[in-house]
Amino acid sequence: MTRALADSYRAELVRAARRGLAFTPATREPKSWAAAEPEPVTRYRHAVAYAEMKWPRLAPHLRASLADALATVTPLLTRDTSRRPPAGSCAPPCTGMPSTNPPLRSCTPDPGTASALAWLEQVSLPVVQLGEPRVIRAALDGLCTRLDGSPAAANTIARKRAVFHGALSYAVELGLLPANPIGLVRWRAPRAAVAVRPTAVPSPAQVRAILNQVTRIRPELAAFFGCLYYAALHPEEAVALRSGDLILPQDGRGTIILTTACPRTGAAWTSTGTPFEPRGLKHRPDGTVRIVPIPPVLVSMLRRHLGDHGTTPDGRLFRGGMLSESVYGRTWNAARLAALGPGLAATPLARRPYDLRYAALSLWLNATGHPAEIAARAGNSSRVLHEVYVHCTDGQQDAVSQRIEDALDAGASATSSSRCGKASGYTNRRHHPRPCPPYVREPVSRPAHSPRPPGSAGPQHRTQASAAASVSAAQAASAETAAEAGRCPDPAHA
Repeated sequence: MTRALADSYRAELVRAARRGLAFTPATREPKSWAAAEPEPVTRYRHAVAYAEMKWPRLAPHLRASLADALATVTPLLTRDTSRRPPAGSCAPPCTGMPSTNPPLRSCTPDPGTASALAWLEQVSLPVVQLGEPRVIRAALDGLCTRLDGSPAAANTIARKRAVFHGALSYAVELGLLPANPIGLVRWRAPRAAVAVRPTAVPSPAQVRAILNQVTRIRPELAAFFGCLYYAALHPEEAVALRSGDLILPQDGRGTIILTTACPRTGAAWTSTGTPFEPRGLKHRPDGTVRIVPIPPVLVSMLRRHLGDHGTTPDGRLFRGGMLSESVYGRTWNAARLAALGPGLAATPLARRPYDLRYAALSLWLNATGHPAEIAARAGNSSRVLHEVYVHCTDGQQDAVSQRIEDALDAGASATSSSRCGKASGYTNRRHHPRPCPPYVREPVSRPAHSPRPPGSAGPQHRTQASAAASVSAAQAASAETAAEAGRCPDPAHA
């Protein structure tokens, strides 16, 4: 701006050159003069940070679910798609390796995994570019397919979209985005069917037949499956049962007091390093207690199990280590095949041990009709109970169909002498006469605005008078007809 400033600027350049500082060809200034711009945060780095933030407060199953969702959406948000690794090669780094698993951060990945991670970190889009709707739409559309290219289930799409939404909200929290851009895209996930299929729910006779086969094959697991059916327990709740949780009288009903659950997950996702991690009840705060009354048949099964097999040293009911899905799954498949036969075994009927809980809650709803009490015993809300299990109730169709047929028969046999019989009403409905309609009134004579002498009416006036006389006569006839028919309580008034 001035000669003095120019001389000062030239002096600084000369001093930097004498000191041997490196210059930038684009600006003709020393590199040290350039303002240090922060390196943009990429989507890959943000996904790693988001997984690390969520890790301590998530259950093992949710940790694996979070990593699976990030493994699906992160490779979709890249600049160079031509050099993208084959489908599925980015899944191990994001799901089970250091990227989204903090306890394994110190492990050295294999060469293939390291190469995929390096590529993903290099071509990942900056988080600031996720504000563009086209980028968000491309990512949401990518959630509709699995890593192998096949269509994803509706529940899977909804779960991964929720994780993606949470990651973008965390970017807003860190100041990387001004607002969550996922709301800018008019995109709707496919609706998932939450109701249980009635074809998968076994009847009480079928359940008893399967339990008899379980007793024959592995008697120590009969009480386990009995808890799933007669008490509607989750498998992870039955696995964690202890003798101190049971109240088993000699006769009558007993009680199970549930305080903990022990779901099985991969050892990489637990805080203990083992496949099992004791936690509170499902979808309930820590310390929640659920009391489940049990019928006498389950009381007998549990007392027989304690007498024949005892408990583990720490008091658990089922011995042989923590009962795993593979152990009781093989027993269930063998007993189901022996009880149902090859024909029914090929259908979805009671395909999983978890279907015993579906059968129990459907039976309770069908037998009692008290959803609030059933929801309290099952550990669900009344809304979930209605949406998931009410479609499996059986036996109500015949009762409703019989009532409809009775109503049709009564309508066909009724006589048509009733004046007020209606196709949509009951034939024995009492008739109450209605008051006169407001339009049935005696015409009131009013003086003309411009009185004319007799015989001096014009053609237009004579036409209006004739029309008025016709309307009055029609109204009077209608009033008489209504009075005779009984619709008007006071014919004189009409």
